[in-house]
Amino acid sequence: MFPAEEPALSRSEWIVLSLVCEGPTHGSAVTRLLGPDGDLGRIWRVPKGVVYRGLDRLSELGLIRSAGEEPSHQGPVRLLVEATEAGRAAAVAWQHRPVKHTRDIRSELLVKLALLHRSGADPHDLLVAQHALLVPLASALRDRMAAATGFDRTLLLWRYETASATVRFLDALVLSLP
Repeated sequence: MFPAEEPALSRSEWIVLSLVCEGPTHGSAVTRLLGPDGDLGRIWRVPKGVVYRGLDRLSELGLIRSAGEEPSHQGPVRLLVEATEAGRAAAVAWQHRPVKHTRDIRSELLVKLALLHRSGADPHDLLVAQHALLVPLASALRDRMAAATGFDRTLLLWRYETASATVRFLDALVLSLP
């Protein structure tokens, strides 16, 4: 079992773990999903080598384990992996945790929403938590912008507009949920 603290994983490793949590799979299937034409690759692309290194690391951490083999008509036998109980718990916790930085909204929040959709999980709690985190941030950015000049103002304006647009996006999503 993994310790109670959350593992320190890269965004790509979190995504790979989340995909393995969907059921026994192999690196080639995960690579396809995270490639340029894959369901998740449209949001966050992960190169083949990074997928396989991620699978190795997740295995070393006890978050995934071997689940047998699958014959392949396109090459060698594929080694299947599945998530451990600790891996599933860690992935669910990560998927429901709001994104901390506005610079990561497009990539991390969208991929979390896509993963939750794929698993049939309700995104409401994530959307509400993300909203609660962004509203005071947008307000603080607006206040700081009033006194800023030069490029500092440009950067603050960018961050404010990004946060404000995301708040509107979250509002629209929450209102559209059944």
